[in-house]
Amino acid sequence: MLKGKIIKNISNIYRVKVANTYYDCQPRGKFRKLELTPLVGDEVEIDEKNNYILDIMKRQNELDRPKVSNVDIALIVTSLKEPDLSLNLLDKEIVSIILAHIKPIICFTKLDKATKKELQDLNNLRKYYENIGIKTFTNTEIPQLTAYLKNKYIVLTGQTGAGKSSLINKIDSSKNLLEGEISYALGRGKHTTRHTEFHLIKDFYIADTPGFSSLSLEKYSNEEIKNAFKEFANSNCLYKDCSHIKEEDCEIKKLVNAGKILKSRYENYCSFVRK
Repeated sequence: MLKGKIIKNISNIYRVKVANTYYDCQPRGKFRKLELTPLVGDEVEIDEKNNYILDIMKRQNELDRPKVSNVDIALIVTSLKEPDLSLNLLDKEIVSIILAHIKPIICFTKLDKATKKELQDLNNLRKYYENIGIKTFTNTEIPQLTAYLKNKYIVLTGQTGAGKSSLINKIDSSKNLLEGEISYALGRGKHTTRHTEFHLIKDFYIADTPGFSSLSLEKYSNEEIKNAFKEFANSNCLYKDCSHIKEEDCEIKKLVNAGKILKSRYENYCSFVRK
């Protein structure tokens, strides 16, 4: 028996990396009875002779959308245009990543399609996210991005058509991943990535994953969602356990009105919680 890491999954076949050797394995039937599905990123024990996954080690973290485990960073790829920037979806992704105990960072793409005003707004947006502890890059800052990702396991996540595969190709053109087009009738990208797989690029592993156009936070409580908005943590609200929505004289509301908290962030928070 050997121990390794799942780096690829297509259907019910899992590619497991053990040192510099790869094994294509199937999970034992016991996982079905346990209602446990192996994920890309799982540390597993395998029977290398019969190509079975025998056991799954305890996960450090797990992300629902996309399904992946044991990653150091979730890199949110977000386009300014085609599809247009959605701050609601971006903040929803950030919340789900933080609550999965994974570090989020953002890479903005398709800057060449943006207007001068949109680029100015992007600079202000980046400053805000950086101030609350979320690192940001653009796809024109590849050397800085790759230096930040060194020796990490990273999962790419983001809206369909935002440019995840394109970003990997830009980092390492030898990967030559299929790049998607935009469906103008639907206003969103076409799916080009059909499975989850870690690619070794330079000195880090990065997983390109199928994109999406919506995301749910239903599994999380209002308190969990509130705690994922890091800028709320140091407020001096008059009320214990303030929800920052209905209470009068709420400190968070005052900070929003004063421009200290980004209005879109607060509005997105209000839309995420169940009233």
